[in-house]
Amino acid sequence: CDQQHFFLLLMAPHYKKSGKRWVPCIRKRLTQSALPPSNGFLVIEANGGLNQQRISICDAVAVASLLNATLVSPAFHLNSVWRDSSKFGDIFDEDHFIETLRKHVRVVKELPENVSAQFDHNISSILNMRTKAFSSQSYYLEKVLPKLLELGAVRIAPFSNRLANSVPSNINALRCLANYEALRFSEPIRILADNMVDRMIKKSALTGGKYMSVHLRFEEDMVAFSCCIYDGDWKENIAMENARERGWRGKFRRPGRVINPEANRRNGRCPLAPIEVGMMLRGMGFDNTTSLYVASGKIYNAEKYMTPLRELFPLLQTKETITSPEELAQFKGHSSRLAALDYTVCLRSEAFVMTQGSNFPHFLMGHRRYLYGGHAKTITPDKQKMVLLFDNPDIRV
Repeated sequence: CDQQHFFLLLMAPHYKKSGKRWVPCIRKRLTQSALPPSNGFLVIEANGGLNQQRISICDAVAVASLLNATLVSPAFHLNSVWRDSSKFGDIFDEDHFIETLRKHVRVVKELPENVSAQFDHNISSILNMRTKAFSSQSYYLEKVLPKLLELGAVRIAPFSNRLANSVPSNINALRCLANYEALRFSEPIRILADNMVDRMIKKSALTGGKYMSVHLRFEEDMVAFSCCIYDGDWKENIAMENARERGWRGKFRRPGRVINPEANRRNGRCPLAPIEVGMMLRGMGFDNTTSLYVASGKIYNAEKYMTPLRELFPLLQTKETITSPEELAQFKGHSSRLAALDYTVCLRSEAFVMTQGSNFPHFLMGHRRYLYGGHAKTITPDKQKMVLLFDNPDIRV
């Protein structure tokens, strides 16, 4: 049948055609030559979750190159939503990062003693350049560089999406080098993540060692931010209002703000509930022998919402089921490190399913294409069309 044909096609080895493989820009755009003397030190503060931090780090590498500055290993802002106190070296292999970029951008773990002393050993004493989002190359060269040359160090905090996308190709190639080569996870994360991948392969005997991965965005903060309705009872209303207030402090109660859950759903802005993900995959031909890895944070009302998905896909695994409590203990309370485990297992899956636009799936899709010569299988649902099917009272799983 058509569904079975689609299933076999999707789970076949990654499509490769001679002469049609993409070539990473770092192989064509980057040249290696002796770096000129540094103009000073660039200090940045990355915020958000794991992949928002990755964006900031990649942009920081590019900006450091533009300014011919020495980049200090980025500091991470303690986010009120993610609440992860991890340092750069807790998540990423800092020595590998420095070595990979060595011929393109200078990176140091901390300010040298003599430079730090000029600012009374206080990072906040360094001039903070209040840079607008998506600032151009000319802004950095005309506004930031003179201050860097004058003071010997400048700081940009927060540093989130602070560089325009339209920069020279060699600068964008540095972003790619940073993201796909220099940013390797720390050894504790790599060891456990590799073990998780091996276990998924062993548990996928019915599909020849191949497994699918799903990024399920159905955590409480995501449901709250979407302003969509699921249970629709008073308990959910109170829980969502409290979550919105904790995370965004009055943003959703500003005068003139209109919240329309029905319109959000029609427009495809609501996160797919676990049962909806299951129905979609079943409709595509994936049956109860499919090996499925679900990447997520703490699912909202998990006992209620995950049970139907597990019934549809009994071979479903998560990082909690594929590891022991002792293995996960070192990562508890560190959402970015836990996300790094999920990222690795999804990266090496045969097919990847995104359910909600966010940094995680977008980074992952790019990374998978980078690894597989431009060809990696991703399912991206059209939620505006899907909702018409889900709301059909005659639908059957």
